[in-house]
Amino acid sequence: MSLLEIKNLKTYFETKDGVVKAVDDVSFTLEEGEAIGLVGESGCGKTTTALSIINLLPQEGRVVGGEINYNGKNLAELDQNKIRRYRWNDISIAFQGAMNALNPVKKIGEQITEVMMYHNGLDYKSARKKAKELLELVEIDSARIDQYPHEFSGGMKQRVMIAMALACDPKVLIGDEPTTALDVMVQAQILELLEKLRKELGMSVILITHDLSVMAETCDKAAVMYAGKIVETGSVENIINNSSHPYTQKLVKAFPDIHGKKEMTESIPGTPPDLITPPSGCYFHPRCEHATEECRVSAPPLRKMAENHYVACHLKGV
Repeated sequence: MSLLEIKNLKTYFETKDGVVKAVDDVSFTLEEGEAIGLVGESGCGKTTTALSIINLLPQEGRVVGGEINYNGKNLAELDQNKIRRYRWNDISIAFQGAMNALNPVKKIGEQITEVMMYHNGLDYKSARKKAKELLELVEIDSARIDQYPHEFSGGMKQRVMIAMALACDPKVLIGDEPTTALDVMVQAQILELLEKLRKELGMSVILITHDLSVMAETCDKAAVMYAGKIVETGSVENIINNSSHPYTQKLVKAFPDIHGKKEMTESIPGTPPDLITPPSGCYFHPRCEHATEECRVSAPPLRKMAENHYVACHLKGV
């Protein structure tokens, strides 16, 4: 049994203009100690998928179908009070944008200790001791525990966010664009830290990113999302080197290959669809140069390409 199994997840948002199908029939599994990357353009449903797992959706959002099985327990059936037991303790998240995610008027030590005091029932002295240990774990001098967020660089703030996410010893860590707005050198340091922590602590990781190079650096397998659906899933090697869906192929070509032939990268023509009134058939067909009449009228299921490699395309698979 997988540690985490997302099965036919559907998350919709009620808006004044209609229902937005932000996540529409998404399925994937996560094993113990494994890292999976959710990759795709902005607005494709990656973060909404993550927030659905721990029921942190905004008021207008709701899970309308599917299962979120963690250790055999369907979290989608739990109300806010019951799922609170799983947040931080079992599944934790390091939020996007560390520059703004920390409370600017609270010392970082206070922000880490309150997580453990609330969710684990630790007293202040014990929580502060562990907070110092967590800071050292993410390679921040514990002597800085009483400093404010503005006294840290962007990369250090991201490390603080990771320390906070690890406060209750979760089995699954969700990293939502953990390298956003960081320079290349700091990005590499954060990715190395995540990989080190995953191995040392035996955690499983869900990494949300639009950057294929970030995914390739840290993940075992990947799920490529487009317009709320998974269009291709497989090992990172297959996704990068043997991508089958036209959208995945375009994503790969949008990034330069420093080892291969020197050539211009390619942009993806068009824009993602409106998820209130999405196109018929395959959602990618208006932007796909290979689209056929079948693509325009019929939504393709995920089909097997190879062992653990699936693609949702009428032109691929068996």
